[in-house]
Amino acid sequence: MEQERSIDRLARYLIAAGTIAILAWLCRYFSNVLVYVIAAFVVSLIGQPVMRLLRMVKVKGKSAPDWLLALFTILVILGVLLLVVTQVVPVVTRIVRDAAVLNTDSMSGNPMDRVNDWIIGLFPALGPDFNIITILMDKLKEVTNVSNVTAVISSVTSFVSSFAVGLFSIVFISFFFVRDGQLFRKIVCSLVPDRLETKVGKALGDIEELLSRYFVGLLIEMTGVALLDFLGLWIIARLGFTNALGIAFIAGILNIIPYVGPLIGELVGVVLAVILKYGTGVGLGVNIWVFAIIVLAIMLTTQFVDNFVYQPLIYSTSIKANPLEIFIVILLAGHIGGVVGMLVAIPAYTVVRVIASRFFPHLKPVKRLIPNLDTEIRNENKPESADS
Repeated sequence: MEQERSIDRLARYLIAAGTIAILAWLCRYFSNVLVYVIAAFVVSLIGQPVMRLLRMVKVKGKSAPDWLLALFTILVILGVLLLVVTQVVPVVTRIVRDAAVLNTDSMSGNPMDRVNDWIIGLFPALGPDFNIITILMDKLKEVTNVSNVTAVISSVTSFVSSFAVGLFSIVFISFFFVRDGQLFRKIVCSLVPDRLETKVGKALGDIEELLSRYFVGLLIEMTGVALLDFLGLWIIARLGFTNALGIAFIAGILNIIPYVGPLIGELVGVVLAVILKYGTGVGLGVNIWVFAIIVLAIMLTTQFVDNFVYQPLIYSTSIKANPLEIFIVILLAGHIGGVVGMLVAIPAYTVVRVIASRFFPHLKPVKRLIPNLDTEIRNENKPESADS
């Protein structure tokens, strides 16, 4: 009898392992489709708050049908994306192009020569011909070099076609996910055993709620950082509307990368601002050191607001995690997957925390590290246990 039970247990393990292997192979084989579904799911998480707001608008006590609200939500998201692509991206491109084609000879004799002398004094092996402006210009020209653009022109057609197919697929799937906020949950629950369906449904509900808050908060954070940088560069540094907008947009996009992104954004912002000032004459009429310090102070102030206002509101209230947890998780993810790992670290960790809270609430590490979610789950389970 005991031997039969052992054989049955081994058979179940083998069946489970085989099922997992088949699912892994299917995910790998249909990876593009899986990416489209995940991207559509993320879009739906961003669109759900918009749907909730639209449902509150009623005419004669009735709201518009869900399909119309979902269509309007998708159009709003696409409209914002199109606005960024058509209005902001060309500004960023023009700034990089203008900085790349500046005549470095006309910039000789300015206070930047003191920077060259200081660097040559620290590193004599560089030689007297070392010029930091020339190096910066050469790097920028490499980015905007016509030959580099020509080298990739052959792949543009395939990329555009693939992008069009992917965009249409994501928009089409997103429409149904936005219209029915529980559709993704229903699809996943249909693939799990009946005994786990309730727990899986609650876990997916928690994941959707937390990730929706996180992604919306991330967009608000990016917009807030870009707005503060733009106002500072436009009003204080006097870089002009378009230049300030382009540099602020770059800083806002790079701010999505945890910890490292803001530092890169500040460095790029200061370098571009200094190059534009002494190449085109825009900006405050001060020497290079004062101007660079002003630009750096503007971006550091924005980062200070981000660190002490935006991030605590987003990370603490959206995913309900301790800042130390987030820091360690991002470090580990960056070590494993680099920049991509850092970008997906927080959403992935949120999923892991919810699964651990829902399926392993009695484990000591879960009780210690995830007290908030564990308390909510135990409170939800009290009436059920009482009824049983």
